[in-house]
Amino acid sequence: MHNLRCRPEALDRLTHALLTVAQMAEADRRTIASGISGPALMEAAGAAVVDAIRQRWTPQPTLVLCGPGNNGGDGFVIARLLAAAGWPVRLAVLGSRSAIRGDAAFHAALWQGAVESIQDADVVTVSLVVDALFGAGLSRPLDGAAAAILAAVAARGIPVVAVDTPSGVHGDTGANWGAIEAALTVTFARAKPGHILLPGRKLCGELVVAPIGISDETIAALAPLTSRNGPALWCPVFPRPGAEAHKYARGHALIFGGWPTSGAARLGARAALRTGAGLVSVAVPPEGFAVYAGALEAVMVKPVASDEDLAGLLSDIRHNALLIGPGAGLGPVTLERTLTIIRADRATILDADALTALSEAPDRFHDALAARTCGLPIILTPHEGEFRRLFPAKADKLTRVRDAALSTGAIIVLKGADTVIAAPDGRAVINDNAPPTLATAGSGDVLAGIILGLIAQGMPGFEAASAGVWLHGAAAGGFGPGLIAEDLPDALPRVLRGLL
Repeated sequence: MHNLRCRPEALDRLTHALLTVAQMAEADRRTIASGISGPALMEAAGAAVVDAIRQRWTPQPTLVLCGPGNNGGDGFVIARLLAAAGWPVRLAVLGSRSAIRGDAAFHAALWQGAVESIQDADVVTVSLVVDALFGAGLSRPLDGAAAAILAAVAARGIPVVAVDTPSGVHGDTGANWGAIEAALTVTFARAKPGHILLPGRKLCGELVVAPIGISDETIAALAPLTSRNGPALWCPVFPRPGAEAHKYARGHALIFGGWPTSGAARLGARAALRTGAGLVSVAVPPEGFAVYAGALEAVMVKPVASDEDLAGLLSDIRHNALLIGPGAGLGPVTLERTLTIIRADRATILDADALTALSEAPDRFHDALAARTCGLPIILTPHEGEFRRLFPAKADKLTRVRDAALSTGAIIVLKGADTVIAAPDGRAVINDNAPPTLATAGSGDVLAGIILGLIAQGMPGFEAASAGVWLHGAAAGGFGPGLIAEDLPDALPRVLRGLL
């Protein structure tokens, strides 16, 4: 099996890196230490915002709202450059102009126009607002004059251009501390997790990541652990059969189906086949055998009536990737079977009912995980409710998923419109290509099957989970409106053709 050769433009993994607020500050510091002055960096940031504005709007009455820090300094640059380009610009500052310090003070001194107080500024005659009040690190609710003027802007429906993040959106978490929705957000060098996580992503509107002179070497030296999901992260290890490949070399995935619910496991099986697994079997209670066998053609169906039958299946080392959960049913049988499967030391995915069953026995779950010695991936794919039952600690989404991966030694896929995938070594990926049409019954079962098909072919667990989530979103996006879960496996070949 040969690794896929991706398109050259997809291979720059560093472009997908997401920087925390602290990392971005350190990138600024290192860039300034390398010889680019702070005022020059601020000038480049303001110029990038102006370029983005002029590409989207014609000259019109514009109000630039400036805060007391570096974000406000960017605002002074923006106002000056827009005015020089012939735009009618007003500028209002939060607090007093005399209180501005550092690089922001340098650019405030270059502004030759009037400076209004935000407390006194009105928006009646304004048709565009630039929000340069606060940057990505604000972690307290907006209040006072800043909150009041943004509320007035929102009430009039005036388009907003946000500098770095909309004021009130935290760059690390995407939490909303009183922000209003922007039409455009321009950030610099790299995006932050809060630009991709919800609700921050929605509040940002269109996101532009502009270069301002911070080098790739500087970014790489920060060793960012969080990335935006995309093919560059996993293309080099994506499985592609070579000329001499045969079905046995492409892995044999085994799914444990339930009864009387059968559709979930069947969806997962079709997805695993479409993703490239050489063989797929579904183990089912004998009373469901006829239904499964009648509905599945290329999938083998194997009756499992007892613990001995289960042990026999697991003893066959050709079954190299296991999935339990979709349609498995709730109760002690699913719990015991799931624990047995965990201890089988295979690449394993736990989904749906298996996760709910494990939440009833957390100590036994962790003991079974600790007993694994194979080094093969175990992947949990919960939605938010299942995740909270397993991991009740409260924190922001990215932190919660990272902590869960660390505590279990498993790869965690917390599903949603902003799915987060985390590995025990601290790496995390945020996905943003999932359309709302995926909010339909059975789509999660298909996702589990896609990931299963990838790990059956030997793809590393974290990369397989990340690729599976991206493929799932791309298949749904390519299909369009009217999507149901049954459509997803058959939409995968088109996505794979485009990828490969």
